[in-house]
Amino acid sequence: MNYPQKGSKVYLFSIVLVAVLGGLLFGYDTAVISGAEKGLQAFFLGAKDFVYTDTIHGITSSSALLGCIIGAALSGFFASCFGRKKSLAIAGVFFFLSALGSYYPEFMFYDYGHPSWSLLIAFNFYRILGGIGVGLASAICPMYIAEVAPSNLRGTLVSWNQFAIIFGQLVVYFVNFLILGEHTQPVIEKIGETLYQVSSESDIWTIEKGWRYMFGSEAVVAGLFTILVCLVPESPRYLALTDRDEKALMVLSRINGYEKAKEILAQIKSTVEVKSERLFSFGVMVIFVGVMLSVFQQAVGINAVLYYAPRIFESMNMGNPMVQTIIMGIVNITFTLVAVFSVEKLGRKPLLIWGSIGMAIGAFGVCLSNLIDVAPIVPVVSIMIYSASFMFSWGPICWVLIAEIFPNTIRSQAVAIAVAFQWIFNFIVSSTFVPMYNMHGLGMGDKFGHMFVYALYGIICVIAAWFVAALVPETKGKTLEDMTNLWRNRDKKNK
Repeated sequence: MNYPQKGSKVYLFSIVLVAVLGGLLFGYDTAVISGAEKGLQAFFLGAKDFVYTDTIHGITSSSALLGCIIGAALSGFFASCFGRKKSLAIAGVFFFLSALGSYYPEFMFYDYGHPSWSLLIAFNFYRILGGIGVGLASAICPMYIAEVAPSNLRGTLVSWNQFAIIFGQLVVYFVNFLILGEHTQPVIEKIGETLYQVSSESDIWTIEKGWRYMFGSEAVVAGLFTILVCLVPESPRYLALTDRDEKALMVLSRINGYEKAKEILAQIKSTVEVKSERLFSFGVMVIFVGVMLSVFQQAVGINAVLYYAPRIFESMNMGNPMVQTIIMGIVNITFTLVAVFSVEKLGRKPLLIWGSIGMAIGAFGVCLSNLIDVAPIVPVVSIMIYSASFMFSWGPICWVLIAEIFPNTIRSQAVAIAVAFQWIFNFIVSSTFVPMYNMHGLGMGDKFGHMFVYALYGIICVIAAWFVAALVPETKGKTLEDMTNLWRNRDKKNK
């Protein structure tokens, strides 16, 4: 077999580009609800056989996250049994089917345009299907990138996956904005403690069709991803784990050159004398750190902001909420690039700690804005600080660490558990945000809920900064094989 003597960065970047399309779909699928949720709410408020309450809407808006939990939990099984590449292709198929099903949930079984309890279940089924795709992609995309990337580029390339997630969210903000066009979001009027009705002045097109087009638009990107992922090679570390050393050497040679590839393959083989080990072979701490990284990434509350951005900006009286949402998307993209270009220079831990502090400042700023009268620009800027701080820290760096801190022989299992916890807490945060945001108390009306939720997120951000400083190892410049020795040594010391 003729192995390339020199590595090709063009080859490396091309396969990483395909992989990060999975991240783009991840962002697209999870953020599409931000523009569609009001139209969706107005549509199902017209149901005759059940009452569409605040709680049901919160669960429906977050139902894709149930699929994300399932997909993430299954990702270890898929990645180990089918490989990283085939698992990503399966995720692409789920994305595609979900987009079409969410656009037309009545398919085959129900009358078009007639909301009902059974149609709501069908809609949520399709959203959960897409969520399974997101769960698979969220675990396997960074894993795949980390396993093909050289150690000196790994943090940067895995960070590009987060950039793709945020770019996917920005794209869908623009798509939702363009689909809405001259139409307006429906006006939802509160008629009871948890009951709502659609104002007669609402735009009927948005209720009947607008939200459908927003969900359906994802099918184009999902189809492209599914085709392209079939053209990339399998991860060399998975090939080595499954005793296909010649294929692994070929992929490594095309990326690193033949001599370096032989050295990397030898390191891989030295850590995979057995194809897998028990999950706690390296102690409890490695699993605990991975899980808590995932928990904190969601518990700080970022996705509540991303999913409900238009609704939040509308409550701040700062002009067109869709425009504000797009501005926030641009800010998010900009600060994600800060992480991409600094993660290999500054390291993982400093970015996480600084980001946690910045998020706490932003969250407490929004909290205080609901305690005292300030100009509307103050909470908007605070939200931007909060979001920007997440984007250069917990957004990309959490994925980098989850992809690289686990030893080779337990990586599939451990990543699956960590990412499953991430989606569990994503669902908890997203489904509780609207009820908490709308809480009343202390004679403050709705402002009590607005204050409480951001104070809670701010406190969690402070705890997250302490956790990183105390327990998370720095992985800058280390190979994936180095992590085996790091955790084995830690486990021996603890014993």
